[in-house]
Amino acid sequence: MQISEIVIAGDTQGIDWRVPVLQFDGKDEAAPSVYIQAALHANELPGTALLHFLCERLRRAEAAGDILGDITVVPQANPIGAAQAHFGGMQGRFDLGSRTNFNRDFPLVGLGERQTLLDGLEALTAIDRLKRHLLHTALGADLVLDLHCDDESLQYAYIDEAFWPEAADLAAALGLETVFLADGESSAFEEAVGHAWKYAGEEKAARLPGRLSATLELRGTRDVYPAMAQRDADGLFEFLGVRGVVRSDAGQRGPFAGPAVPLDNVEMIRTPVSGTVLFHRDIGDTVEAGDLLATILTAPGMEAGTVELRAPQSGLIVTRSSARFARRSDSLMKIAGSTKTAGARKPGTLEV
Repeated sequence: MQISEIVIAGDTQGIDWRVPVLQFDGKDEAAPSVYIQAALHANELPGTALLHFLCERLRRAEAAGDILGDITVVPQANPIGAAQAHFGGMQGRFDLGSRTNFNRDFPLVGLGERQTLLDGLEALTAIDRLKRHLLHTALGADLVLDLHCDDESLQYAYIDEAFWPEAADLAAALGLETVFLADGESSAFEEAVGHAWKYAGEEKAARLPGRLSATLELRGTRDVYPAMAQRDADGLFEFLGVRGVVRSDAGQRGPFAGPAVPLDNVEMIRTPVSGTVLFHRDIGDTVEAGDLLATILTAPGMEAGTVELRAPQSGLIVTRSSARFARRSDSLMKIAGSTKTAGARKPGTLEV
């Protein structure tokens, strides 16, 4: 294993940000290459724990001569976000300087423009330089995985329709409980990677066989446990074996059995009023249209002081907010539905 650093000059004198990059060199030039990063949202740490255990496994495979394709691992991709704190809590999702999401506004370039990502960096802010370095590194691989987590959540993934159903092997290996089929219309990291591949030629490619760029949502923010991380690392190593990146005797698990739903089928359950949230259903529950999901206490103690939220259609509750007080329009749940939502949705990501 080789260790290098991406060094990002800070926006004030005397500050440098350093991103460790772990590299495992493959023996077979024909094998796929892989890039995996975690904690782009710096306070989402299940992926960092997974990669710690995966690297242990990869070092053993390296010693045995079982690394076939090049593997690049960035266990903590965002030192800028990790250093942000407000009243004692890490603020790892949004850059406090620009107020932008760390996983938005990645440059959308064609693969042939990859090298231009590193041009003119001295004129850019630290966070924009970080984004360009990460994207440039990832575009040297065939398979790209961005490890995140949700609030309270099942294990699921965002996968561009251009990679489906070939990517069902990833879903099976990690035991994902559902897959959201993305439309590739945002500037998030994994979709910026997919954009570059789609525009590698003269015409936009609709399918990208042999490639994969996906966001894995590794349950919730508090799901950081050694046994869980080890199990996920074993699943990811299994996927690398299935794709021929490593030599592995482990057989593939059974086929992916969960639902794979377009983003247009995802119901975003938002509260129309503010108040204390009383949840009636949990992640993993299957609900029917009209089922009571939550009660909002808008005027506690008053006879007419509650508002009920009910399921707009049948489906699987994939995520839930950990907060128990909501403001108007706060998102409380994501439900993977069987039909297109009646709610309005713009192309791209489900949330800011």
